[in-house]
Amino acid sequence: MQSHELQTTRRTKKRIGRGGKRGTTAGRGTKGQKSRSGGNVNPLFQGGRSSLIQQMKKLRGFKAFRGGKKAISLNTLDKEFADGESVTISALQEKKIIRANDAKNGIKVVSGKVSKKLTIDADIALTATAKDAIEKAGGTCKEQPQREPRNARKVPLA
Repeated sequence: MQSHELQTTRRTKKRIGRGGKRGTTAGRGTKGQKSRSGGNVNPLFQGGRSSLIQQMKKLRGFKAFRGGKKAISLNTLDKEFADGESVTISALQEKKIIRANDAKNGIKVVSGKVSKKLTIDADIALTATAKDAIEKAGGTCKEQPQREPRNARKVPLA
């Protein structure tokens, strides 16, 4: 069954206080907001005190729920890639070293031992020790284009 094929049943609300066996207040109690017709209380209302939701808004700070870069050691690359092969995000996905979700946040190669000549793509970040180890083994690292900081001034100060 698909979600658009579901059928709901709507029960009609029982109208009370119209004669019959439940006379006078008809089970609503005497006086008060809930005894009146059309009277209801906000479900978030907690008797005048600050509700939990309002307290949550007053908390200071914000923590982003975004993971950092996926770390891959040079030992893994040395094991999985052949000599002279280039390491790209698509190659890492094909060899099932990373998942598609990992590529969204970025990938960083961390230090380890490498004996093969590998070419690291510009999309993959490197630590300084990992870069030195790759270059010692005879591999190359394509440079990442330098971004200017978000808060950098476009016009110099006079």
